[in-house]
Amino acid sequence: MTRSSRYRGRPVSEGVAAGKLYRRDTRAGRHPATPDEVAAAFAAVAEERSALAQRLRDDGRGDEADIVAVSALIAADPVLVDPAVAAVTEGADAAAAIERSAAAQADAIAALANPDLSARAEDVRQVGSAVLARLAGGAAAPPPAGDFILVQREVDPVDLIRLADSGLAGAVSVSGGASSHAAIIARGLGLPMLAGADPEVLTVPAGRQAILDGTGGRLIVDPSSQELAAVARSAAPPWTGGAMGTADGVPGPGAPIGPPRTADGQEITLLCNVASATETRLGLAAGAAGVGLLRTEIPFHGAMAWPAEADHRAALDPVLGLLTGRPAVVRLLDFSGDKIPPFLTGGQAGLAALLSNPRALGDQLRAVLRSGRETRLSLMVPMVSTVDEMAQVRSALAEAAAEVGADTPELGMMVELAATASAAGAFARASGFFSIGTNDLTSQVLGLDRADPAMRPALAADPRVLALIARVVQAAAATGVDVSVCGDAAADPAVLPLLIGLGVRKLSVGAARVRQVAEWITAADSTVCAALACQALQAAGPEQAQVRVETP
Repeated sequence: MTRSSRYRGRPVSEGVAAGKLYRRDTRAGRHPATPDEVAAAFAAVAEERSALAQRLRDDGRGDEADIVAVSALIAADPVLVDPAVAAVTEGADAAAAIERSAAAQADAIAALANPDLSARAEDVRQVGSAVLARLAGGAAAPPPAGDFILVQREVDPVDLIRLADSGLAGAVSVSGGASSHAAIIARGLGLPMLAGADPEVLTVPAGRQAILDGTGGRLIVDPSSQELAAVARSAAPPWTGGAMGTADGVPGPGAPIGPPRTADGQEITLLCNVASATETRLGLAAGAAGVGLLRTEIPFHGAMAWPAEADHRAALDPVLGLLTGRPAVVRLLDFSGDKIPPFLTGGQAGLAALLSNPRALGDQLRAVLRSGRETRLSLMVPMVSTVDEMAQVRSALAEAAAEVGADTPELGMMVELAATASAAGAFARASGFFSIGTNDLTSQVLGLDRADPAMRPALAADPRVLALIARVVQAAAATGVDVSVCGDAAADPAVLPLLIGLGVRKLSVGAARVRQVAEWITAADSTVCAALACQALQAAGPEQAQVRVETP
């Protein structure tokens, strides 16, 4: 009997999957190459990726197209190509020259102060690997039949896109992190993924059976039959008994029909958070009523200037075209935190930057109004800190609606700052709805950077965070303002019952989590959840609050 081996990694996309290990190794060794052949290899990779980006855009997969298009630009960049060609002209080994040029450019980008930009160093290394593969002339071995797990030193987002319909069940990368493009694509596709994995995983032969635990951060090679059987049950709620348990722990089959209801009949509106048409299709197929958060900044992470109206339309049309007659909550550009594009580096960012550029704000508002004509459209303002900010956006929205001849949609706001949550009553008079962003709210209240490895959705169970959420819900109820939660905590099994207990009746979660969250909702009893929420508000910290949920 073969003994199982376990390898650790950092979870960057949740989920559990089983399959055979697969390596897309294409390098067949180092071969002599002329300078022209090296240049041609770079050009071929650039052309191939540019064509793939166009196909993705034609299919309405805008965010994936943008990521692939960036890698095409990198492959054609003289800053990367010319040093490699020059070194080969001077007699250097072609593979070594390409590796040195890619490493030099990657190191330069990694040294940038902006963490979002420095993370793009991985894209350069991935392009270098693709050029080496092209130069070597090796063809990657086809993936095994059935489900498989991709294991690479650096997982290329292009590979995830190409393999998504061929049985890809998950991915493991030795390099990279949660903000890598590969991780973004994996989360959008609902694929479990580990980054920063133990390098020893690269020594494991392809074809071995494995389990990838994208929640616990481990890869189990040669698992036992009992462990494999457990994967089949992994969709069941990860708690037993209590507020959300079921008799046998097994969820009902299929997507919910209509809004999910708690066991005692409380209806919960369930929407999905998306940035692409692919995610939107995934969420709707799983039973989401619509989109509760459309992240509009994702396609423009690498932008060198404010996107124009046409740029917004190109990104919005594929998504909003799927939402005819459905709720579509579109968030204004949120260029903040780790989402600051190059043209805003070192200056104003976030809502302040957008409000100080009326033309940029007007371009986005007009694009949203035109693209969303057939939807039940709402606009949402991120990172609101003053009532005046809402007034400025409301005025610009009225002007844009008059220009395009559209009805003025409802205007609401994200509640993700502690001071804003505390003053929710005042903001309720200036906003059509609230959407609580638990990620930033938790980060600010607990004094943790969102990129800190210690940050996780379950920390929203901290009584200090819960108290602010309760304050927002109460202010909304008192003024008749709609309230939802769109942060990751809405899809966390330890926090979800507390949110229900606090009175939240609308949730927006990652598209890949919709079906599971719906099942958890139907297993919940709102009366029990309310009692647990009261207890959690008195707990010493999030860990104690979670214990109360799991073992009431």
